[in-house]
Amino acid sequence: MLTYLPPATRAIILLNVLVFLAQSATGHALDGPFALWPPGAGFHLWQLLTYAFLHESIAHIFFNMFALFMFGAPLERYWGPARFCFYYLVCVLAAAAVQLAVGATSANPEPTIGASGGVFGLLLAFGFYFPRQRILLLFPPIPMPAWLFVTLYGLLELVLGVTGREANVAHFAHLGGMLGGALVLLLWRARSNVRRGF
Repeated sequence: MLTYLPPATRAIILLNVLVFLAQSATGHALDGPFALWPPGAGFHLWQLLTYAFLHESIAHIFFNMFALFMFGAPLERYWGPARFCFYYLVCVLAAAAVQLAVGATSANPEPTIGASGGVFGLLLAFGFYFPRQRILLLFPPIPMPAWLFVTLYGLLELVLGVTGREANVAHFAHLGGMLGGALVLLLWRARSNVRRGF
């Protein structure tokens, strides 16, 4: 299956899987130095990137990699590998920045791990470029256009983040990934309009 994926998407998935295997083999010893910690609680600059390749469980990495497979592959084919990697990296960094800003207000700082910030950025771009593409939910199995799925999912993350439900999930990192993605898409659109003379 992976051989049919474009190169950057395939490489990111394989890297995530290899890192997860290393986590499992070391009893998650990698989480300490490479998870995203708030400033003053073990933060290091490299964590802005490395946290996005760590995962808590098989279910965690499975759903993130499945989403990367579903939404990353068509976007990479549309953009090409270089633009895809740039976009994904910006989403990962934006997710980290927003999570750090929110975590700074917490009395009990906790580390953040997972590719979800980058994945949510990809989800936003998929809804932007392929708004009418049908997406079938798993629970419940209801088909809906991509633009509606992205909108509802984003609103759900905002509600869950503000209300504090599912406290062990970094909802604001998800929203940060979408925010970073939105800024990149707006920048690309503005540049495209300038080239066209609008």
